[in-house]
Amino acid sequence: PRLLSQFFFADERVTQVVAEINGLDAELDPQQYLVLLNQLHLSQAHLLAILERIMEECIPTQRHSRDYLVKFPEELLVDNLGNHMLFAAECLLAGTFLEVEEADGAQLRPQARNLLCSLELVRTVLREQSLSQPGSYPEPVRAVLVQFDRLFAEFELRWGPGLGCWGGGGCARAGGASQSPRLSSYVSSLVAVKSPEEIYRQQEIIVLFCETVERALRLGYLTQEMIDGYEPLLMFTIPRLAIISGLLIYPEGPLSLEQSPEQMSRVFSPFYNLLKKIRDLLRVLSEEELCLLERSLCTAE
Repeated sequence: PRLLSQFFFADERVTQVVAEINGLDAELDPQQYLVLLNQLHLSQAHLLAILERIMEECIPTQRHSRDYLVKFPEELLVDNLGNHMLFAAECLLAGTFLEVEEADGAQLRPQARNLLCSLELVRTVLREQSLSQPGSYPEPVRAVLVQFDRLFAEFELRWGPGLGCWGGGGCARAGGASQSPRLSSYVSSLVAVKSPEEIYRQQEIIVLFCETVERALRLGYLTQEMIDGYEPLLMFTIPRLAIISGLLIYPEGPLSLEQSPEQMSRVFSPFYNLLKKIRDLLRVLSEEELCLLERSLCTAE
């Protein structure tokens, strides 16, 4: 049950898979090569997950700020972003990211080298600690973890989401390096990285949803018990009511149609014309009809 013991066996697994990849001829057995690459990706993700838990247990108050993650798309944060970052660092050192400008590469390559060296030091120190005293974290171990956490956050902040996996260069041999990295300067053209303006617009949507819930409680459309009990129906009800609130009750808010689609949040901008049609239909309803509509939208139908 000890995290350091789990780390030892996870690290052994990564080392074993890397050795198998390095000893295999990909051209002679491409199917087995792909199988090993998948095993490598899974074992590395498992190792990093354990390392993350160790840092949360060992240095919870010394972790580097991750506030910058708010600019990354949610779907990338669900995936193992750490695995992608370390692969990007490996490929950068190997010179396989052709899209990176020489000036950017020269600036970022030392960061990548420091990060990977720090990871190797962490693996060495934690392996030794797991074999000697697997239940404690002396100060030298803490210092190594703090340094790795800082270097990782700094590299992640500079690069944004990357692709692939890491581990002894095996993935680079498999052609994974042909997938482009996402440098901050051009990541927005490849991945929907949020700008400060988009983050603010989405915060406005959050406020709209909160005000919608407050109004729905006041009018009796919802009950506090439904909210406290995480009633699944609310996943449909609240967005429906929020669209009406945004178009009629708070027309100057994030659903304002006086602005262009480009000025709206990406959550709603694709539906700009449809929202206009909905607004025009809502405007002809009487107060009683609007109330009936909102109550109907609160049902499962």
